[in-house]
Amino acid sequence: MSAQDYGVESSGGYEEKHRPSSHRGQPSRGMYVLPSLFTAGNIAAGFWAITQSIQGSAAEPWFFDHAALAIGFAVLFDGLDGRIARMTNTTSAFGKELDSLADVVTFGVAPAILAYIWGFRMLPAMDHPMMRVRLLHLGVVVCFLFLICGASRLARFNVSVNPQPKNPGRPGRKYFVGMPIPAGAGVIAAVVHCFDGSPIDDWRMAILWLALMVFTGFLMVSSWRFWSGKEIGTETEGKKTYRLFALIALIGALIAMFSEVTLMVIALGYLVSGVLARLAYSWGRGRRRSAGLAS
Repeated sequence: MSAQDYGVESSGGYEEKHRPSSHRGQPSRGMYVLPSLFTAGNIAAGFWAITQSIQGSAAEPWFFDHAALAIGFAVLFDGLDGRIARMTNTTSAFGKELDSLADVVTFGVAPAILAYIWGFRMLPAMDHPMMRVRLLHLGVVVCFLFLICGASRLARFNVSVNPQPKNPGRPGRKYFVGMPIPAGAGVIAAVVHCFDGSPIDDWRMAILWLALMVFTGFLMVSSWRFWSGKEIGTETEGKKTYRLFALIALIGALIAMFSEVTLMVIALGYLVSGVLARLAYSWGRGRRRSAGLAS
């Protein structure tokens, strides 16, 4: 299969987001600015998330919530810049490099800072002071690992010619190889938003948070398959288009009314989907081996 069959990344990768369209006419120079404006919006959202995280505290938790929402909007901008570049045939080397920097800042640095301050830095004094100190140190290490895993995910993908997951899926469908970095950042932002920005104040919850950070970082650098969703919108007529529109409208309404729960379900559901796909493949391979030995 080709690299496109296995999901050249449309959120955080270059090839799919900036692949030129040969069948379109040459656009004007001014059109090249349009996708870069959305990429700039991505960077602005990441910078805003960092500033809000720094201002957050147990007495003012809404700053953390603002940071989480900014990362969420950045995911939207990240998807739009590549789509607009392809639609207007305005791909460029500059756009690719700018997109790379935007993803590292917004989906690497910003969520790592938010995760540390929200999940570890706000822990109250404990009966054993050294335990809090050790949790803070572990928090720094784990948040840095999340950042480096996200950056490595981007770098690995950008130099890969034909990436293939260890657990291939249905032929003809496109998959991401490893969790995309915007999805990893989305997990962090969704959890923070679900608690309305109120920081963690229990060491047991801090340990769970630490484990989630480690696991999310692992999924980003893994070679497990994740659904890319690139087949969505390929049908331009008939009932499938109507159903897609209805589904998008329903999800939008749920986010507007119950954003905390809805975004949490979407983010963690996507994370779990990659794990389930890996487990299902391993289970199916084990059954095939058993059947082969039996025969």
